[in-house]
Amino acid sequence: MSTAVTAGEVPVDSVPISLVAHHAFCPRRAWLEASGEKLPVDSFAMTSETVAHTRADDPQASTAATVRAMDVVSSRHGFHGRIDVAEVLEDSSMRLIEYKATPVRRHPETTEPMRRQLALQKLALEEMGHRVVECAVHFTTHHRRVPVEIDEGTTTAALADVEATRAVAEGSTAPPPLEDDPRCASCSHVSLCLPDERTMAETPRRISVPNPDSQVLHLATYGSLATVKSGRVVVKHRGEVTATVPLERVQAVVVHGNVDLSGGLTRELMWRRLPILWCSSGGRLVGWASSADRPNGPARVEQHVASKRGDLHLARAFIGAKVGNQATLLRRHGDSASAVAALRQLASAAGEAQSVTELFGVEGTAARLYFTEFPTMLAPSARAFGAEFPGRVGRGATDPLNVLLNYTYALLTGECVRALLACGLDPHAGFLHSSGRNKPALALDLMEEFRAPVADSVVLGAVNNGEIKRSGFADLAGAVRIGDAARKALIAAYERRLTTEFTHPVFGYRVTWRRAIEVQARMILGLLDGTQEKYVGVRVR
Repeated sequence: MSTAVTAGEVPVDSVPISLVAHHAFCPRRAWLEASGEKLPVDSFAMTSETVAHTRADDPQASTAATVRAMDVVSSRHGFHGRIDVAEVLEDSSMRLIEYKATPVRRHPETTEPMRRQLALQKLALEEMGHRVVECAVHFTTHHRRVPVEIDEGTTTAALADVEATRAVAEGSTAPPPLEDDPRCASCSHVSLCLPDERTMAETPRRISVPNPDSQVLHLATYGSLATVKSGRVVVKHRGEVTATVPLERVQAVVVHGNVDLSGGLTRELMWRRLPILWCSSGGRLVGWASSADRPNGPARVEQHVASKRGDLHLARAFIGAKVGNQATLLRRHGDSASAVAALRQLASAAGEAQSVTELFGVEGTAARLYFTEFPTMLAPSARAFGAEFPGRVGRGATDPLNVLLNYTYALLTGECVRALLACGLDPHAGFLHSSGRNKPALALDLMEEFRAPVADSVVLGAVNNGEIKRSGFADLAGAVRIGDAARKALIAAYERRLTTEFTHPVFGYRVTWRRAIEVQARMILGLLDGTQEKYVGVRVR
C-alpha cells in the first residue's frame, strides 16, 4: 500500500494550501492571514467545521483503509498543506475527501475555491507517489458527500492561484478591501479588515462582528495570586478562592499594585496572544508583556519609518478630536458657554496647524481653558473635590480629583496599548508624542481623542453619582492616596464606560467605546498598509 510515502521537508517559500483558499475567497483576507491576523472561532460555520474536523484532524484515528490529517508537500510547485481524509481503495488508489461546514439553509454545493483546494491536494499526493482516482467534499451540516471532478482547467487555475497568493503574501502593500461585496457579510475577518470603514464615511450597512467586550480582567486586590487551572483563571486571596474566570472570556489582564501571577498563567496568556499590563498602586502604567507572535510585521516597520519622518495629518486629527471632545463634555455638563466657543475655535485651529510645535501650543491653550472650567462640571454634592482642585496636575498630584484623573488616564493608556498590540503596531513609535522620552508615544497619541469622552467622563460620573467620596482617600504627609474601595469603584466605573455603546460619529452604527478604540487603531494601521488615505478622529457631538 502506497500510504507509506510521507511528505518531505517544506521549502521556506512554500505557500500553505489554506492560504490559497483564503486568496480564492478574497486577496485581502489572504494578506491578513499571511500578516498573522488570527481570529478565534466566532461563527456558526467555523464552529461547525471545527467540530467536524475533530476526528479528521487526529492522525491517531487513521486506519489501514482511512488516512486522516496527512501532511502533503509539492516541492515542484511550492505549496503544502494537510488533507482531511484519504480513503484507501482495494487497488491502493485513494479517494480524497475534504470536510466542509455549510449554513443549514444553504444548498450543499461545491464552490470553485473548494475544487481548487482539492486539486492542489491531489497534485501533492500524486507527487508523493499516491494515485488519486476520486475527490469529494463532505458537507458536515447536511451529512452529504458531493463528488468533485478535477479537470485540467481546475488544476491550471489552482496553480495560478498559488502564484497569485505568493505574490500577495510577499507584497509590500496590502490589497484593497472589497467594495460593497456580499462576501464581507460572512467573512470571519471583517472585524479586522473593516472594508466599509476605509473611506472614513458612514457605512452603508452594519456588519456583525465578534464582541470583544467584558473580557479585560482587572486584578485589583492587593496580596492576591492568580493562577490557571482547568482552563480557568483562579484568583486566591489569603488561601481562599475569590474569583474564577474562563480563559476563553479573557482578552487581556490588568494587574494593579501588589498582585502576583503564576508562571503557568503568564505562559498560557502568552501562548494565547493575550497581553498582560501592570499598573502601580497609584495607577501609573508600569509595563506590559505580549506574545512574540504578533501580526503585521511589514506595517510595523513602516510605522517606525513614518514615526521618524512625522505625520502632521495624524497629529492634527488626534488634537482636533481631543479639543473638540473637551468642548462637548464641557457643553453638556459645565457652565461656561464662552469657554466652549473658544474650545471649538481651537479645535478648528488644530486642523490647520502647520507644525507639531504649533499643535502643542493649541493643545496647551485648550487644556488651560478646559481644566479652569472643569470644576463647573461637578455636582453640588461633589464640590469638595473642586475646592481642592488646583488645576491639572500629572504625576505628584496632591488632590483627589487629579489622583482620579491620573489613575483613569493610566487605565486608558493601557487600553490603547492593548488595542495597538492587537493590530501588531508598536505602542512606542508615535506621530505626535516623542518616542525620545521612552514613553508609549503611539498609545498616548491614540488616547488623546478618548480622554474627555472616556476618562474624564468616568471620573465626573463616579464623583457626581457618589460612587467615590472624599472619604475614600487617605491624606498622608501632604499627599493624597486613593483607598482600596474607591480604587475598585473607579475601575468598575471605567469598565462600564468602555462597554457602553454609542453611535459612531463617522460610521453611523452602534459600537462600544472599547471597540471604537481598536477600530481607530486599525484606521492608523490602514494608513500604514496603504489601504486608507486619511484618518478621522472620534468626535462626540
